[in-house]
Amino acid sequence: MSNSLAITLKSSVVKKQLIGITGLLLCGFLVTHLLGNFLLFVGPEAFNKYGHALTSNPLIYLAEAGLLALFLGHMGLALKATLENKAARPQRYYMKTKTGRGSTIASSTMPYTGAILLAFIVFHLQGIKFGAVYNVTYDGVVMRDLYKLTFEKFASLPYAAFYVVSMIAMAIHVSHGFWSAFQSVGFWHNRYTDSIRKAAIGYAVFVGLGFSILPIYCFLTGAN
Repeated sequence: MSNSLAITLKSSVVKKQLIGITGLLLCGFLVTHLLGNFLLFVGPEAFNKYGHALTSNPLIYLAEAGLLALFLGHMGLALKATLENKAARPQRYYMKTKTGRGSTIASSTMPYTGAILLAFIVFHLQGIKFGAVYNVTYDGVVMRDLYKLTFEKFASLPYAAFYVVSMIAMAIHVSHGFWSAFQSVGFWHNRYTDSIRKAAIGYAVFVGLGFSILPIYCFLTGAN
């Protein structure tokens, strides 16, 4: 790596831009993942066939590797930026003053909601992706019964409750991260700032409420 490239990557501005870009890409993944999960409301066959179509695709391993790299990159850069900001301001202010853009609960709790999401991802992968394997057959094709597993997991109140709490944390996290990403990449002007903020809130409510409905629905309706 050349010295100029190394210096560029160490730049706080570049780090913020990379955090913003990776964050927006992850936001895109969340929407597609949620829309796929909505097939749970259609029924077991639709949901299981969707899951089978994804997992049986040879490109799934490449996609998962790319998603993992995206997540680790976002998390690592965000952690590094947080630690550097704290090191630059070793003493706490006696009084917090509002800037032009202000400080919100979402912006001030980003490291904490991010930590909750990290714990949730481990929890979710362990419970679903690497969870119990049940099989079902449709049109002569044997596939994993993710529908049964999902209902089985969400039948547990602690499991469902932690899922919902994590989705609330995610909504808070992305409500700030979404519009902050546009600011980081330079897409910021008084003419459309308010629209971006509204879009961020709308996005956060959509994904937060959308994902939260899933465990609530499964818990209340029970195994089919």
